[in-house]
Amino acid sequence: MAAKLFGLGACLTTVGLLVFRMSRPKQDPVPGSIPSDSRQQVVAFVTELQDRICHTLEDMDGGAKFHEDIWEKTPKGTGGGRTRVIRNGNIFEQGGVNYSQVTSSQLPPTILVKHPHLKGQPFFATGISIVLHPKNPHVPTVHMNYRYFEA
Repeated sequence: MAAKLFGLGACLTTVGLLVFRMSRPKQDPVPGSIPSDSRQQVVAFVTELQDRICHTLEDMDGGAKFHEDIWEKTPKGTGGGRTRVIRNGNIFEQGGVNYSQVTSSQLPPTILVKHPHLKGQPFFATGISIVLHPKNPHVPTVHMNYRYFEA
């Protein structure tokens, strides 16, 4: 049991290090500027991060593999994602590592409450959500998110 606890701790530490290392810019950005290809860069970063986290968790579990569902938000073209679920592994009872992105011609009303000057502005959002339920009842569930929002 101690080996499995250590393995899970090492796995989560590895996930944290992956997020930290991959989120560091390759070059110093110009203050106050957003690169013209920022959306493509973030999507590439988040999808690669999802791939690396899933591979790391599969390697650590040593048994179960993730099953992927690619989906698209309707109306067509306003978003989509990749849902990945792992079940009945050596360490994980169940878990998900999910990527999604969404675009819209208007910001949600909840944002406009604090920022009414942004009414009518389009937005883009993407991110990754991770939820892991270990088999061991003495090991806590993990839930974390990494988000990018551009308006």
